[in-house]
Amino acid sequence: MSLLTNQKLKIEAAATPFAFAAMTDSGDHLTFTTTNKPWSRADSEPVFGGYGVVTGGAVTPAISGTNNLVDAAAVEVFAPAMTGANTTTGKITVAADTDLTCTRGATTNTHIINSITVDSSGAYAVVAGTATTAFSETRGASGGPPFIPVGSVEVAQVRLTSVTSAPITADEIFAAPGVHQERYDNPDFTPDYLRGTLTFTSALPLIHTGSVAKKVYVRGATPIFSDLNDVKDWVPSESNDSVTSDTNYDRTIAASISSTLNAATFSLAMKDGVTDFILSLVGKLVTLKFYPNINGTAYQLTQGYLSKTRAFPVKGNPTASFTVAAERASVDFTS
Repeated sequence: MSLLTNQKLKIEAAATPFAFAAMTDSGDHLTFTTTNKPWSRADSEPVFGGYGVVTGGAVTPAISGTNNLVDAAAVEVFAPAMTGANTTTGKITVAADTDLTCTRGATTNTHIINSITVDSSGAYAVVAGTATTAFSETRGASGGPPFIPVGSVEVAQVRLTSVTSAPITADEIFAAPGVHQERYDNPDFTPDYLRGTLTFTSALPLIHTGSVAKKVYVRGATPIFSDLNDVKDWVPSESNDSVTSDTNYDRTIAASISSTLNAATFSLAMKDGVTDFILSLVGKLVTLKFYPNINGTAYQLTQGYLSKTRAFPVKGNPTASFTVAAERASVDFTS
């Protein structure tokens, strides 16, 4: 047990923008991290996600009718490091391409999969797999879909079962999201703005050269914190559970459990209650950093909308009670 005598509360007063940066796979192919954290949301939302098709990209049999060819419609992909990608949105629109050549097998190796991709230069490219006597769903195996280069996006697959040249048909083209096509929105993902992580709902498939997942990127800003002086009574945002019971003849049982998230609060002695700098932050989605001991390494982050209630007592200091309406509970960090 110890008395807290050296606390400090800081508030986001500005932010330092950072350009699109690659996030690191934590090893489970689910959660990706970055050293740029926490992510500010006061003036603009960060942009994040994994490489993939946003819209378009339909692959069809070649309108020319020529053997072994397909056409690909214009496609918009999220791929911030791709040549020509927008530095703000991370997206690039790739023009339609026609008469893309697909490779067939030879002799008795009849089954082969061609991957229709957008490569790192922002152009359509075909990557051929290895032919054999039957299809495999194992990436990189004979008869399976090929590994595609890191930095490319898979748009569709063309699966051929004959070595004889012929026009490719619609039933030989496959584009199921998450199976034959990399989508920006599949699997879905959830950001943790305070920890600086992005977590996908399922593990990203290891379909790229070297058996790695697709690239994941983020662009945003990190808060610049300023000290709050003459502050007291910090209360973090935390989740509280409550139980509703149901009374039966022989016993009482839990009927339901609900959770509520309280707002974070603190009080502040003001200079004049009108020109204090914190008032310019009211209404913004700001980040606060609380140190239980300013000389220690442990701290707590809270992010939410700042509101205030002021008081101007007679012959007394103006004061304000601040509320931080958080979307999620405050997060503790040991260092």
